[in-house]
Amino acid sequence: MNYWLMKSEPDVYGIDRLAADTTTLWDGVRNYQARNFLREMQVGDLVFFYHSNTKPPGIVGLMEVTESGVVDPTQFDPQSHYYDAKSTPEAPRWQTVQVSFVRKFTDIITLDHLRETFSPDDLWVVRRGNRLSVVPVPGAIAEKILEMAQST
Repeated sequence: MNYWLMKSEPDVYGIDRLAADTTTLWDGVRNYQARNFLREMQVGDLVFFYHSNTKPPGIVGLMEVTESGVVDPTQFDPQSHYYDAKSTPEAPRWQTVQVSFVRKFTDIITLDHLRETFSPDDLWVVRRGNRLSVVPVPGAIAEKILEMAQST
């Protein structure tokens, strides 16, 4: 099993909405490096749900990958903000995953707390200037984050 961290703004799609929906397609990722990470995900991988562009930002819960290698349908929809005119059904450019709700943490693990605990080499989300919405999390670091979530 691998671990990941995926960001979303809570007013766009937050942990409470995922809890209500139970599963969702993580669509609309339009960064090639983030897309490549999505391509690496496998069913059963665990994903930390990170609320970005809010005060305070941080990890708010846990998701599980329930389907991988999904073609992102928003790339074909001219009405979608994520439409890609260069992508075709025969040669799609954007893939994604389906995730399911695992749990919401009792307390947010804030970005400040993450910065106090981990180095930029340990956890990409604490790197200055890192704007990727999907990043890998090393297993040992993921275990520490899970322990932090238990102690809150």
